[in-house]
Amino acid sequence: MAEKEKRTDVNDLGEFGLIDHLTKSFPLLNESTVKGIGDDAAIIDSGKMLTVVSTDMLIEGIHFDLMYTPLKHLGYKAVVVNVSDIYAMNATPKQITVSIAISNRFSVEALEELYSGIALACDKYGVDLIGGDTTSSPKGLSMSITAIGEVAKGKQVYRNTAKVGDLLCISGDLGAAYLGLQILEREKQIYLSTPDVKPDLGDQNYLVGRLLKPEARKDMIVQFDQAKLIPTSMIDISDGLASELYHICSQSGVGAFVEESGVPIHPDTEKQAIDFKFDPITCALSGGEDYELLFSIHPDDVDKVKYMPGVYIMGEIVPKKDGIKLHTKGGNIHEITAQGWKHF
Repeated sequence: MAEKEKRTDVNDLGEFGLIDHLTKSFPLLNESTVKGIGDDAAIIDSGKMLTVVSTDMLIEGIHFDLMYTPLKHLGYKAVVVNVSDIYAMNATPKQITVSIAISNRFSVEALEELYSGIALACDKYGVDLIGGDTTSSPKGLSMSITAIGEVAKGKQVYRNTAKVGDLLCISGDLGAAYLGLQILEREKQIYLSTPDVKPDLGDQNYLVGRLLKPEARKDMIVQFDQAKLIPTSMIDISDGLASELYHICSQSGVGAFVEESGVPIHPDTEKQAIDFKFDPITCALSGGEDYELLFSIHPDDVDKVKYMPGVYIMGEIVPKKDGIKLHTKGGNIHEITAQGWKHF
């Protein structure tokens, strides 16, 4: 009798475990490849400058729901989430390619709406649409965008270069997109059960807007340059602060100490979290899709960031043995667990 073939569920590995498993036997063969798999983007030595490349996929039913996501907003957001990865390398995006797979339920007019959002984002972030691919799909809509940027040699920033004693900073408030998602999901369920009831978003434009029309932090790269500051490590917050902090710490071989009072939370986020009977700090740590920048700086550079608008110093890099901890407002210390978005 034939031996049963081994079958490992991808959920057993998770997104990053799966990537490591599938790519561990791929050595870098070209000297021009400066940074391969494992960061927000890859880096290629293209001569005078470094070329930075990142790719993301957005799948209907996984990453977005067209019941409450207008196609124009989706096109805009699809560009934003990709250029955010370029900014996370302290680089400037220059070009994108867009590939889509569509079922026959999408008309030309619907795709025009999608691409009008892409065009708006290209204009705002100064990037050129230079190519892509279009194909049919048996179901729904899938998008894949590749963003290409550049950074001067020596100014690129990685995830794996944080050092003990560095200060942890965040570029803006967290948790709003997660609460915006909860509001839209609530209204979706009400509509499905009672179609005659009109959606009631109340005065939650900020929260819903942070989900449907996020912005990448182009301004931070400009401020870094003006202040002559190069962060010691950096990552964009797509899967949640706790998850991204774990990436920096695990890849840098360090721990982190975070002050709850230093984690920025918008008043609308705090109020809505309490209304939903959620803990606001949990929403900020694990919500995801904020697209702020989490970065560390050498303590000698603190004067360069403390007057940057919207930048918060929220903690410190500590030895790995000290773990990744949250110091609460009540004076307690808790282990931070990565409970953000999981792709598998």
